[in-house]
Amino acid sequence: VQLQASGGGLVQAGGSLRLSCAASAGTFSSYTVGWFRQAPGKEREFVAIKRLQSGTILYADSVKGRFTITRDNAKNTMFLQMDSLKPEDTATYYCAAGRTILSTSRNSRYYDYWGQGTLVTVSS
Repeated sequence: VQLQASGGGLVQAGGSLRLSCAASAGTFSSYTVGWFRQAPGKEREFVAIKRLQSGTILYADSVKGRFTITRDNAKNTMFLQMDSLKPEDTATYYCAAGRTILSTSRNSRYYDYWGQGTLVTVSS
């Protein structure tokens, strides 16, 4: 499994960005996929995932209503649309794939494959 994230950049508070994650063929049919982020000096945290079996989408409370995770299966690409960005959203964002159950889907330890990360900086 190979994942490559892109789309990060510098944006003002209130603005929008769309992150992309290009995945190797078959990833979406075999793994739960999603996004995590890590701010400087902080632990990696869950942002959003789409589970394999049920298609259930989960969001962190901090991004619910502002971020949207989608997937284009034909292009093997996953997206994270980020609207109403806040300075506290500043972090390196990683896409990830793994085999999880519902109770472990928010835990980064259960994801085996990671993209290289893309930096999002939100200025106030």
